Amino acid sequence: MTQPCCTRCSPRETGPRHDPRVRPRLLRSAGIRRAAARHTLEPFLAATPGEPANGADFKRIATIQAFTDAWPRTDDLDHRTRGLVSVAIAATLGTLEPLRGQIRIALNSGATAREVVEVFVQVAAYAGVARAFEGYGVAAAVFAERA
Repeated sequence: MTQPCCTRCSPRETGPRHDPRVRPRLLRSAGIRRAAARHTLEPFLAATPGEPANGADFKRIATIQAFTDAWPRTDDLDHRTRGLVSVAIAATLGTLEPLRGQIRIALNSGATAREVVEVFVQVAAYAGVARAFEGYGVAAAVFAERA
């Protein structure tokens, strides 16, 4: 019997949300295909030296949760708004590489550079100016990539 991918799934469940190999199709349906074309999760899912065997399980579960459970939920938040919220969260947490990806995803989902800048205005007000400036440096680099 196979192991379930997460605590909500039985060992027999199959389908897109249980298979990270279908990520490109899910991203296309989520409206963030261009970001996926340039940036894949393979570097993050690959084993690293000294990583325990269950490290792959963690990375697979986290990927499935984010890209097949959270992103497709568009009844109340569209992808553009979800992208901007994700930028705010990553900037507030100070997770700079994920922030870079979230900015790209937000822009590829219809957010404008001006809207992303406004997110940093809010981050400065609620999470601190230093954190906002640090994150804005990442945003400026992403804007330069796209110029």
